[in-house]
Amino acid sequence: MTVSVVLFTADLRLHDHPPLRAAAAAGDEIVPLFVLDRRVEEAGFAVPNRRAFLADCLRDLDAGLRDRGGRLVIRTGDVSEEVCRIAAETGARDVHMSGGASAYAHAREERLRTELESQGRRLHVHDGVVTAVAPGTVRPTGSAANHFAVFSPYFRRWSQERLRDPLAPPRAVRVPDTARSAELPSRAQVSGISPGLAEGGENAGRALFAAWRRSGLGSYDNQHDDLAGDATSRLSPHLHFGTVSPVELIERSRKAGGTGAEAFVRQLCWREFNYQVLAARPSASHENYRSREDDWRDEEEARHDIEAWREGRTGYPVVDAAMRQLRHEGWMHNRGRLLTASFLAKTLYVDWRIGARHFLDLLVDGDIANNQLNWQWVAGTGTDSRPNRVLNPVLQSHRYDPDGTYVRRWVPELAGIGGAAVHEPWRLPEPDRVALDYPAPVIHLPDALARFKLARGLR
Repeated sequence: MTVSVVLFTADLRLHDHPPLRAAAAAGDEIVPLFVLDRRVEEAGFAVPNRRAFLADCLRDLDAGLRDRGGRLVIRTGDVSEEVCRIAAETGARDVHMSGGASAYAHAREERLRTELESQGRRLHVHDGVVTAVAPGTVRPTGSAANHFAVFSPYFRRWSQERLRDPLAPPRAVRVPDTARSAELPSRAQVSGISPGLAEGGENAGRALFAAWRRSGLGSYDNQHDDLAGDATSRLSPHLHFGTVSPVELIERSRKAGGTGAEAFVRQLCWREFNYQVLAARPSASHENYRSREDDWRDEEEARHDIEAWREGRTGYPVVDAAMRQLRHEGWMHNRGRLLTASFLAKTLYVDWRIGARHFLDLLVDGDIANNQLNWQWVAGTGTDSRPNRVLNPVLQSHRYDPDGTYVRRWVPELAGIGGAAVHEPWRLPEPDRVALDYPAPVIHLPDALARFKLARGLR
C-alpha cells in the first residue's frame, strides 16, 4: 500500500485539483493536509476576515472529503516541519502541492523539497492550479525582459495558451488511520470580523458562480462599473482561497460566450498578469515597481486625513461609501477600490503602502499580488501607462452612481438628500448643510490637483 500527502494551500477545493487527482492516481491512501502556518500569523497577514473565511473553507473542504470517505488533516506550525512529520508518521513517499507565485511560496516549496529529499521523499509541484497559466510561462519574445510589464500584450499572448481540461473531483479518498489531526477552526472562534462578511467554502463559491453566470455574466461588460448595481461576480475571495478554479471559470465563461464573458475573462487575466509581475519582481510587494521620485506627505503630518479616509469621513460621499462598505463587508466594489486608492495616493498624496496595508487588514480577498500591484497601478508607480491620471471623486460619483443609490446605502447621513446634491453635499444651503452629521471635505480638489502636479513635475 502506498501513501501520498496532498498539501492544500491556496487551492481549497475538490473540483479541478491536479495535486489531489495525481495523488489519487498514484496511491491507495491520501493524507489531505492543511497547515495553519505560524509564519503567516507572525507576519500579520492572518487578519480576522481572512481567518474567518478560511475557517469556512476548511470546514467545507473537510465535509467534501468526508462525503468521499476521507477527512481533512489540520496541523499548526511550520509548514515544512509539519509536512515532513506527517509523511514520516504515515509512511508517505510523495507529497503533492500546487505551485505558488510569491517569493514566500517559492521559498516554502524549495525548503520543503530539500527537507523531503533528505528523508528520501519526493515533492511534486503542480502548476496551473492557483492561476490558469503559471507565472513565467508567458514571456516577451525577442526581449531580455523576463515578464510583461504592459497588460495588453500579455493578454494577447495569454489568450493563445491552451489550458488543460478541468478535472472532476475524486470519487473516493482513503485517509490512513495514523494521520492525526488538530481540531478544525471555526468562524465563531474569530473576533473582530466584518458584520457583512460573506460565507466561504467551495460549495458557496460554486453556487455563487453558477448563479452569476446565469444572471450577471452576459451583461458584465456594461454593468461591472455600476456601483449601486453590484453586478460584479464577487468571486475574488474564492479565487484568493482557491475554492473555485480559474481554469474552470475561464472554460465555462468562454463556453457561455458573448461580450460579457470576454470582459470577465479579461479581468481574470488581469489577476494573472499581476501574479507574473510579482513572480518576476518580488520586491514590488513593498517597493515601487517604477519610481516616480514621489516625496509623499509625512505620515504624522497627514494623520488626520489618513484617519478620515480609513473611517469613511473624508466629506466626499462616494469615497466614504466605498470605505464603509470595506469595513462592513471586508470587500469593496472594484470601482470603489480605484476611487479610494486614487483619493489617498493622488488627492491626499499619501504613500500607497499605507493604503495597501489598510486594505490587507480588512479585505477577505487580501492578495499580495493583486492588492499591492493594483495599488501601485493607481498610485502611478506600477504598470499603468498613464501614471499621472487622477480620478476625480465627484465626476466618478456622478458617472458610476448617477442616482446616488450607492452613496445613500453606505452613508446614511445623506439618505435624505434628493437628486444630484447627494454627490456634493457641501453645495447645499448652509442651514441644510449644518444639519447634516457629515464632515466638510478634507481637501479642496483643485488644491490637491495642483499639489500633485507640482510633486510630479507636471504643468
